[in-house]
Amino acid sequence: MVEGKLPSESKNLENSNQVTASEPLSQMGPEINANGSVDGNLIVVALKNCYDPEVPVNIYDLGLIYTVDIKPSNDVAIQMTLTAPNCPAAQSLPADVQQKVEAVEGVGSVDVSITFDPPWTPDHMNEAAKLTLNIL
Repeated sequence: MVEGKLPSESKNLENSNQVTASEPLSQMGPEINANGSVDGNLIVVALKNCYDPEVPVNIYDLGLIYTVDIKPSNDVAIQMTLTAPNCPAAQSLPADVQQKVEAVEGVGSVDVSITFDPPWTPDHMNEAAKLTLNIL
């Protein structure tokens, strides 16, 4: 994807400050700034500090983050997935995401929802994650 461009599926979402795409956010880059009210790059940094305890790669690079919606009120809604429905971190990982994003300066409340549509596959990982896990 060309840097600084939203995927064509997301062009109609630019005014709502929501980022979504047919490919995971980790493949798109940090295009999640909400009119300057909260720095979307800081949210990406927070997400890159969240790890599935069984995988030595952060959840952002793993492609577990599907959408990040920064509302004008600075509340943040995050839709994410897990590597599998029976993931042992199913309870702890969303709570960790919420805690770390809430710690970002200027962020109001954070709502984290889990989806399995589409299901996660290793194709969702960015190249750095694949290199770390020797998948390339």
